[in-house]
Amino acid sequence: MKTYTYCHPEAIEYTGDIPILNETGEVVAYSRRIYDNFLKKRFDEIFDFRYFLKYDVLDYDGEKLFTVKKISRRGKLWFEGIEAETKKKYIISYENWRIGLPTLYITDHKMKIQLEKELEDWSKFLLNQEEIARWKAEYCETEGEFHMTLQINDNSPIQQPQFFIAICQATLFVGA
Repeated sequence: MKTYTYCHPEAIEYTGDIPILNETGEVVAYSRRIYDNFLKKRFDEIFDFRYFLKYDVLDYDGEKLFTVKKISRRGKLWFEGIEAETKKKYIISYENWRIGLPTLYITDHKMKIQLEKELEDWSKFLLNQEEIARWKAEYCETEGEFHMTLQINDNSPIQQPQFFIAICQATLFVGA
C-alpha cells in the first residue's frame, strides 16, 4: 500500500501550490485550484467559491498530470477528470445527491469506481465492491487546515495519486 499526505488551508478560494508527500516525506506532486481567468474568479466569489471549480495536480517540475473540473449544465452537475499525458477522460457524477452523503461514481466507460464518501472517517474507492484506495480529510482547527491522507492498495488498477487527489479535492470543497 502506498501512502500520500498533504495539508490544505481551510479557505476554499486558496489557489497556491499544495505539496503532496510520499511515505518518506518527499514531494511527489502539487495540487492547485485553478481559475482560467480573472473574471471567473470574481464571478465565483459571488457564488461562495463553489461555481467554477478546477483542480490540477502537477508533477515536481510543474507539468500538469491530471485535471478535474466541475461542470454544471441545464440543472445537472458532474465533474470531468482528464489525464494530461494520455488525454483519457473520466466522468465523475453523483447518484442520490439530494440525500445525506451521496454516492460518487467515476467512469471511463470501461470501469466504474464508486467513492463512498465519509465526513469523519475513511472515504473508500471501490471497484467491483473491493477497496482499491481510501482517503481521509481531518480538520485541524488550531491550524485552520485539513490534513489529508491517501492510501492506494496494491490491487488498484490506478496507481497514480494524482487521479485520486484531484477527485478528492473537488469533492471535499464542493461536495455537490
